[in-house]
Amino acid sequence: MKNFKKNLSLFLILFFTFQFNSSQKNSLKFIDNSPGYDIAVYYFPNYHNNDTRNELRYGKGWSEWELVKNARPRFEDQKQPKIPLWGYTNESDPDVMAMKINSASQYGIDVFIYDWYYYNDGPFLEKGLEQGFMKVKNNNKVKFALMWANHDWVDLFPRNPDIKTPPLFYPGAVTPETFDKMTDYIISEYFSKPTYWKIDSCPYFSIYELYRFIESMGGKEKAKIALDKFREKTKKAGFKDLHLNAIVWGVKILPGETELKNPSDVLNYLSFNSTTSYVWIHHVALDQFPETEYSEVQDKYFKYCDQFAGSIKQPYYPNVTVGWDATPRCIQTMKFGNFGYPCMSVLKNNTPENFQKALLVSKKWADNNIKKQKVITINSWNEWTEGSFLEPEREYGYRYLDAIKTVFKRQ
Repeated sequence: MKNFKKNLSLFLILFFTFQFNSSQKNSLKFIDNSPGYDIAVYYFPNYHNNDTRNELRYGKGWSEWELVKNARPRFEDQKQPKIPLWGYTNESDPDVMAMKINSASQYGIDVFIYDWYYYNDGPFLEKGLEQGFMKVKNNNKVKFALMWANHDWVDLFPRNPDIKTPPLFYPGAVTPETFDKMTDYIISEYFSKPTYWKIDSCPYFSIYELYRFIESMGGKEKAKIALDKFREKTKKAGFKDLHLNAIVWGVKILPGETELKNPSDVLNYLSFNSTTSYVWIHHVALDQFPETEYSEVQDKYFKYCDQFAGSIKQPYYPNVTVGWDATPRCIQTMKFGNFGYPCMSVLKNNTPENFQKALLVSKKWADNNIKKQKVITINSWNEWTEGSFLEPEREYGYRYLDAIKTVFKRQ
């Protein structure tokens, strides 16, 4: 039976890998998946079972799939656990990533923006990108970029709400020396790859917690020096320039998050090229418990877009969030309450049809507000334990991906 399950899993991986365009040969030419727009989807790489740090803390073979498997309904009619159609795959396996790339490309996704971690003692969760995406022959179908997720890494796997402050494993703040070393690594190992995403020939690099970066460097003056040096090193490596993107928000979600004050002045001073968001709930509080209506959050978010975009000089790239249900990251045996992230309200009625409506709103907003390259970010490809994912799941299958293909189809 064990060998049968193993062989079945291998068959499914191979089947999905080659179900799309199996007769076409890959070339160095990149495929235009969504003409007129760059559909950039966040990718959270905590779904491979060979990460050294995770194994030291949780045991050999652990990945966040364990939380997905153990999730249970926490209130009436909640749909948990979520069951992935592709199974509990290992994203550091090139065959698995080839399958994901084929599917993403087929349905109109242009870019995976990896949540990328680098602490004072080195990288974390990098194997999904370096052993998976970067090792496959078909990665010319979807480009990749980095969002430096420089937040504190705390114990949320799962979280005990009785402990007000979760244990801190890895501080998000890094020293200026670490940042300098990190940017050398980024330029040599990532920017140099033909699959790296560029805007106007400039490699895209996003910073998740701008306020924390500024504090890490010792203030905005030293932060400017560090970013200017990053730019110069990028140009010296042969690129036109560096495209710096900032994730900016006002609602505190993760433990330890802080609101950035006067974002417009800071963005100008540090010479950022663009801004965007990671998820709607960074801007809209979920004020109904245990469920808040998806369409209501959508409407409030796009009002935020209008307000924020009018207050800055840089282009703002709108975000579309697939859903929100972080309850798999809560201890399942404890009483469920509105205790703060991740034990909090979830989004309801985030159906593929409503997701498609949100995509249409984002497309119209981009057409009206972005003059040059139109970018739309989506949360996310695989935030399974936050309930925001495009990867096919038992209930809706490929219908979220179908929505992207429908809205951004080739003319």
